[in-house]
Amino acid sequence: MVVTERGASRRVERTQPEAPDNNPARPPGVEAPTRAWWNESARTTAAAYVFLSPWLLGFFGITVLPMLASLVLSFTNFSGSFARMEWVGLDNYRIMFTVDPAYWGSVRVTLLYVLVSVPVMLAFALAVAALLNKGIRALGLYRTVFYIPSLLGGSVAIAVLWRFVWGESGLLNGVLSLVGVEGRSWIGNPDTALITIMVLNVWTFGSPMIIFLAGLRQVPVSLYEAAALDGAGRRARFWYVTMPSISPVVLFNGILAIIGGFQAFTQVYVVSGGTGGPAGSTLFYTLLLYQRAFTELRFGYASAMAWVLLAAIAAVTAVVFASGRFWVHYGEGEER
Repeated sequence: MVVTERGASRRVERTQPEAPDNNPARPPGVEAPTRAWWNESARTTAAAYVFLSPWLLGFFGITVLPMLASLVLSFTNFSGSFARMEWVGLDNYRIMFTVDPAYWGSVRVTLLYVLVSVPVMLAFALAVAALLNKGIRALGLYRTVFYIPSLLGGSVAIAVLWRFVWGESGLLNGVLSLVGVEGRSWIGNPDTALITIMVLNVWTFGSPMIIFLAGLRQVPVSLYEAAALDGAGRRARFWYVTMPSISPVVLFNGILAIIGGFQAFTQVYVVSGGTGGPAGSTLFYTLLLYQRAFTELRFGYASAMAWVLLAAIAAVTAVVFASGRFWVHYGEGEER
């Protein structure tokens, strides 16, 4: 109640009592914040989700949902007809590990490919990056030329070209004949067919080379100067200065190359004509998966193979990451 006095007259005004403040921690005189749901923060969040919606739709519609469907199909005998699909439990995995005669052969070929071609490709990429880091002229031109094979290495055209180079009447044998060396069918020989695929993988060294070059550019010159003053030679500076400094880059390139090696498909499919021959020497895991799914229409079995491959890649990646604590150096005072 408010009492006002104007001259002799008095007027009494009644006011509504103020709502009690339920927050005793708020200082006196500070108004409570508004609770409007459509405030500036909500509008910003909504706009962000609107712009992210194409990616979210693609992620869930093209990646997550098909993966979940594949996981369900791996426990069935799905062959393209839902009417005849039956739940078989773990039979696909049992057949994969104990019955399929080609399965372990594909595992052996894939592991051999990864264990040989990935380290050679990374070493070659690092060597070329070290040469380009010497400050040569036309550096941009060399980077472009060396990077082009990485863009084309997984294409069908390059795989067809590879058959032409390594075939019995191919370009390589033509060059060898000029110096009196008898050629051979490099692709048609079980002893050399896989080697041709490895050479193709090493040839696509451009992408890791660019990343290595960026890492080498970040090594402080003062470290090399200090090592030189201590009497370290070129080889010692490389092993004790360069390699520890770019070890995170080596880890990054190594993981990408390993994952790509396990997933190699286009090159071997084109070079071997989709058969994995000769004598199964180029029967990669992914090629066998393709044959089981789209040649034999055993989609349930192929889905089980895909999930085993996913688990294997995840396990290998985890092991490589865990080993990084022993040889990867992120800098003084930094932990990963």
